[in-house]
Amino acid sequence: MDYFIPDMYQKSIYTIDYKKLLKDGIRCLLIDLDNTLVPSHVKKPTFKVKELINNLRELGFKVIIFSNNSRKRLEPFKEELEVDCSDKSFKPLRWKYLKIIKEFGYKECEIACIGDQFLTDILGGNIMGIKTILVNPISKKDIKITELNRLFEKLIIRILNKKNLFTVGKYYD
Repeated sequence: MDYFIPDMYQKSIYTIDYKKLLKDGIRCLLIDLDNTLVPSHVKKPTFKVKELINNLRELGFKVIIFSNNSRKRLEPFKEELEVDCSDKSFKPLRWKYLKIIKEFGYKECEIACIGDQFLTDILGGNIMGIKTILVNPISKKDIKITELNRLFEKLIIRILNKKNLFTVGKYYD
């Protein structure tokens, strides 16, 4: 169950202490798209998302949208936010993480994965040995495969809660 425990748990992408991440040596942020940056039905980045991404770049972070979704879904975000994207990442599998490490030259200790799902974002990041940051989903509405994942997540959360390893709404960094 250790692979499902996030290193940090925050209410949203806007409550993360990014300056603390910099102090901890994080240089690259792999940020999930659907229900992390925007709800899954939103087609373009909001003003608030644009502002956040610009601030992260100014702080010195390399920002990569890291999603299991298609290139077509990610393209408007890549263009408007001027960031790199990894589509069809097949999280939690390792190969796209390894591709990014090789392509951009980061060490695992310099990367953080931010997302709203235990079974993709947190599991994948923990398997890779990178910092994992769980945020609450923006919307209750999910695509079909994610709805299935959420059922498994409820079971994982129940087990972690019984072991006093994780509690929904008890944020930490």
